[in-house]
Amino acid sequence: MSDISTAPTATFVYQPPASAYDARHILVKPNLGYPVAAPVTVSMGVLGNVLRSLRQASPNAIISIVEGVCSPVSLHDIASKHGLYGLFDDGMELLDADTLPLIEYPNLAPTPVRFKTMWAPALLQQVDCRITVGTFKRTILKDKPLISASLKNLYGLFPRSKYHARSLNSRGQLHQPSVPKILQDVYFSIGHLFNGAVVDADLRFISPDWKPDRGQTIEFGKIFSGTDPISVDRAACIATGETIPDYLDAIERIKAIF
Repeated sequence: MSDISTAPTATFVYQPPASAYDARHILVKPNLGYPVAAPVTVSMGVLGNVLRSLRQASPNAIISIVEGVCSPVSLHDIASKHGLYGLFDDGMELLDADTLPLIEYPNLAPTPVRFKTMWAPALLQQVDCRITVGTFKRTILKDKPLISASLKNLYGLFPRSKYHARSLNSRGQLHQPSVPKILQDVYFSIGHLFNGAVVDADLRFISPDWKPDRGQTIEFGKIFSGTDPISVDRAACIATGETIPDYLDAIERIKAIF
């Protein structure tokens, strides 16, 4: 397990990974896919904390905040609604993942679940450091609980033009045969590239069904961070009393044979 930090929200100060120090270009992938505030999306307090720490670690870096939305509302409108632009300095930019140049990333798993390669922004391989900042959510998909945290957050990097199904606003192709199984492909195509992960569990989100933007909010008051998304998501599940998702165990087993 990587180094994991668990802090009360009030005292949380993000500690960037080594690759963030004196970096030329840093990519931050926050959970901002919906025009709904925390805990459906990451809180501006937690995201602002991460951005400030990254700026201190690398005063001259370009910091690209990259997201692909999951609704008809544009990324610019969502960012404006949440007050994201108020967190920016002159070296920060917001980029819509759906508009960026793409490349195919090889799936490094010995036996891919569905995708031998996955399309995602070329920018991922051009930066010096990559951070995923997710929220902690539990939804119900195919009658089973689905935990979404820092790894599931990476769904927003995949272009809807290539992965949509019936709805052009979502990435339905990434739900077949199931999200937990596809998350294995996600990790071994782009997830392994990430240098840091943050899970905002100040407020937990519990949905009675599959909808990730309508549900119950539960105060929890903790923020989890570390260098490995799998370890950070596992720590958050343990602390909140949620069952460890099968996809975390499956990914760990595959990592162990590399």
